Amino acid sequence: MTNEFSKAMDFRHACKVFDDTKTISDEDMKFILEAGRKSPSSFGMEAWKFLVITNEDLKAKLKPACWDQIQMTSCSHLVIVLAGIDSVKVATGIPKQRFERTGMPAEQLEFYLGMYAGHLDNVLSSDENIYSWTVRQTYIATGNMMTAAAFIGIDSCPIEGFDKGAVEKILNLDTSKFQLATVLPFGYRLNEQSTQYREAFEDIVEFVK
Repeated sequence: MTNEFSKAMDFRHACKVFDDTKTISDEDMKFILEAGRKSPSSFGMEAWKFLVITNEDLKAKLKPACWDQIQMTSCSHLVIVLAGIDSVKVATGIPKQRFERTGMPAEQLEFYLGMYAGHLDNVLSSDENIYSWTVRQTYIATGNMMTAAAFIGIDSCPIEGFDKGAVEKILNLDTSKFQLATVLPFGYRLNEQSTQYREAFEDIVEFVK
């Protein structure tokens, strides 16, 4: 069955070169970013942040730290997806604030905080372990943003080819709070879409009865 979502999935590809003469509108960019903001996250922690870069000088400065990929400077908007670190730590009080949003009673809140801390005892034991946990969640938001973009005819290309430390230094990030997860350029394709190759449905999907 062909529907608008399926069309978006067929449209989406890893765009290697964007048309640098075309700019995404503020309205369309907000639509894309909202898809990321509204994405699900473990325990509802929303341990991410999206830096939106349109400054051409900053794009150019970041490009060498991202393997000199042309998408960095030909895109309309460059979104730096960050994974949260300190915001998931109980001691910061932020997890409690996240849970309080639901309006749960105080006793239930304390129980839930205890369960959260206990369940994630090993995860929360170091920033390295936290990053391993939160960076995986950012990919839910990243995927949703790419699909939202494709839905309205905008291209993207997720980039993991970068020097993490160099990018974080250029952006002057406090890595105790946020660390680099993905670099995500958005724009309009310059060339025709490349052929989309995927394994057959029956080779990928197995129904377990």
